[in-house]
Amino acid sequence: MDLSPRLQGIADQVPAGARFADVGTDHGYLPVWLILQGRIARAIASDLRAGPLQRARETATQYGTADRMDFRLCDGLTGISPDEADTIAIAGMGGETIAMILSAAPWTRQCRLLLQPMTAGEDLRRWLGENGYRIDSERIACEGKRYYTILSVTGGEMPTQTPAELWVGKQSDDVLRGPWLDYMMAKVDRQLAGHRAAAIPDEAAISALEEVAEGIRTMRKELGS
Repeated sequence: MDLSPRLQGIADQVPAGARFADVGTDHGYLPVWLILQGRIARAIASDLRAGPLQRARETATQYGTADRMDFRLCDGLTGISPDEADTIAIAGMGGETIAMILSAAPWTRQCRLLLQPMTAGEDLRRWLGENGYRIDSERIACEGKRYYTILSVTGGEMPTQTPAELWVGKQSDDVLRGPWLDYMMAKVDRQLAGHRAAAIPDEAAISALEEVAEGIRTMRKELGS
């Protein structure tokens, strides 16, 4: 079994022997791969919908790992208890949804969280910093023309984040950092263009986005030097 770059970026950060839960597991590729590689002994795969959870069961059956997995039909972490997991992946959802899941499970501050927001990464970073979580590192993955960031998070105090860092994370030596900054800069530029073209421009939003854009440009220059 081969994982997509996005899922591989998560899998690479799961500690050996972890008590692992995959929230929003969909096809179950991530926990199945980790078991096949001998990284973990068992896994919990959960999903809000019966269809994706059934697909995860089928994947596990196909690869012979079904007897080492628990399948939970539940909303977020509501069907998983604190003593069952110390490493939790929440991937493929919007940043606001991830924040809602964590807000309902404050015990996750004692866990290693691997979070991959599809949208609203800036909202998720802000929420984490305001609610007792710390981003230890970020990894970037690329699939086709789209880039993704994977946040490795634990409980603790978050250093102050600048507006640009809320959007793109802290500077790092990730080989995809440059393309990631360019990708996010284009996103900021699109939002700025939309605001400026509005019949009644939102000057506060424009000013905030301009500050983000300037911060990203500074990061790009630092990275280039």
